[in-house]
Amino acid sequence: MTSIGGSAVMEGVMMRGPKEIATAVRKSDGEIELDKRAVSSLVTKYHVNKIPVIRGVFSFFDSMICSIRALMWSAEFVDLEDETSESKFDKWLSDKFGDKVKDIVIYFSLFVAMIFSIGLFFILPNIITGFLSGFIKSNLLKTLIEGIVRIAIFLGYVLAISQMEDIKRVFQYHGAEHKTIFCYEAGLDLTVENARNMSRLHPRCGTSFLVFVMVISIVLFSFISWDNMWTRLGMRLLLLPVVAGISYEIIRWAGKSKSKVVCIISRPGMWLQKITTREPDDSQLEVAITAMKAVLTDNKEDDKW
Repeated sequence: MTSIGGSAVMEGVMMRGPKEIATAVRKSDGEIELDKRAVSSLVTKYHVNKIPVIRGVFSFFDSMICSIRALMWSAEFVDLEDETSESKFDKWLSDKFGDKVKDIVIYFSLFVAMIFSIGLFFILPNIITGFLSGFIKSNLLKTLIEGIVRIAIFLGYVLAISQMEDIKRVFQYHGAEHKTIFCYEAGLDLTVENARNMSRLHPRCGTSFLVFVMVISIVLFSFISWDNMWTRLGMRLLLLPVVAGISYEIIRWAGKSKSKVVCIISRPGMWLQKITTREPDDSQLEVAITAMKAVLTDNKEDDKW
C-alpha cells in the first residue's frame, strides 16, 4: 500500500510522495503548470514517526500546511491568469516581510482555519447542547446529542458548499486524485484510460478522517463532566490532538487492511465521499496523473507504509 496522498486545489491536484510534493494546475490556455518541492515533514523533523497517536498529531499539521501551501500556489496562479493587480495590503506585506511573507500567510491561514473549524464543529455544538442540561442529566446522552448536532452541522456545511460551481470543480479534481492513486496502487500504467475505470472513493481520504474525528470525539468527550461550561470546553480543546492522533491511526490501518471490520468502520466516510468527490473528466485525470508522476521515486520501498 502506497503512502502517497494528496488533495484537490483550484483547477488542479497536489500529490505528496515520500520525498517530494508536486502540484499540477490546468491553465486557462489548456497547458498544465507544475510546482515541485522537497517534503519538509514535522514528523521526520521531530522523529515521531514511530510513536503512535503522537505521529498522527504531527501528520495532521503536516497535511494542513501542505494543503494550504498548494492551495495558495494554485490561487496565486489563477490570479495571475486573471491579471488581478496586487493590492496595497499585499504590497505592504511584501515590503515588510520580504521572502517570509508566504510562510506568514500560510501559518496565519492555518490558524484561521483551525479557529473556524473548532468554533463551528466543536464549540457551537457544545453550546447548543448545553441548553439541554436542565432537562437531561446523563453525561453520555448529552455527549451523544452533541455529537449528532456536530455531525448535522458538518453535513449541512458540506452540502451547502457542494452547490457552489467552483467547489464542484474542486470535488471533480478530488475524484481525479483518488482515481490516480488507486491506479498506481493497482500497479497499472498511469494513463487516463486506466485511471478512468478506478473508484473515486478512497479509504484514506481526508473526508473519512473527519468522520473518524466526529465519532471518536463522541467516545472521548463522554468522560467529561457537563457541570461547568468553561471546563467542558477547555477539556474538549485539550483532547482534540488526541482525537486527531487516534483518527490518524485508524485511517492508517484502514488504508492497509481489507478486513470486514475495516469495511464497516470506513463505510460512513465512503458514503460522505460521494458528496466531496465527483466524477472527473479526462483533462482533470491528466492533471492528477501529472502530479503523481512528479512525486514517484525509483526506490519503491520509500512509498510503503
